[in-house]
Amino acid sequence: MVTKPHILIVEDETALAEVMRDYLLSDGMSVDILSTGTHAVKTALDGAPNLIILDLMLPGVDGLTICRELRQTSDVPIIMTTARVEEIDRLLGLELGADDYVCKPYSPRELLARVRAVLRRRPTGEQVASEDPKSRLQIDSEKWRVTLDGSDLDLTRREFSLIAALAARPGRVFSRDQLLSLAFPDDTDVIDRTIDSHIRNIRRKFHSKTDWDPIRSVYGVGYAYED
Repeated sequence: MVTKPHILIVEDETALAEVMRDYLLSDGMSVDILSTGTHAVKTALDGAPNLIILDLMLPGVDGLTICRELRQTSDVPIIMTTARVEEIDRLLGLELGADDYVCKPYSPRELLARVRAVLRRRPTGEQVASEDPKSRLQIDSEKWRVTLDGSDLDLTRREFSLIAALAARPGRVFSRDQLLSLAFPDDTDVIDRTIDSHIRNIRRKFHSKTDWDPIRSVYGVGYAYED
């Protein structure tokens, strides 16, 4: 069973929070918004979100204090956002236990990519191929290893990231642009048509072991993983 990642946005700029909510909802996540920091810690602990997007400067209680208090009892992933770009703020936020840091102004796509990247590092309970012992394809994220019917596929780093992103949501069709953001958020030299090249290489490695191909091409749209 697939569990939607639940995101808590703590942001006093209402318009910005609503834009991010719409992006996250369209990506299949559930979202709650708080406009002040006053009840953020209690809401986070009671609601057990999979990730928190936390603004640094908030009315009531500031983001650094919230982060510090949460880290006393919770390891929930936190992405901090702020318009203050002084290096001391960046370092302080990360030293307090934030998982990532984004400076305003940022694009919603950039923050969405950061959210996806942090969630990949910190599992949300989604059922993926690597967690299903019945799956022919096994993905070991810690060892960066993919096996098909028990045999190593010897994928490159980018091929691994791509098949892992597809297999995390079996049946869902991803556009090339979505796969760029999901699998390669930090690789600025990867373009959308590079996805096709990586898919061909992955299929070639599949076919070297078996005639089974779990990657479905959707003409004019993109790709999906079918176990």
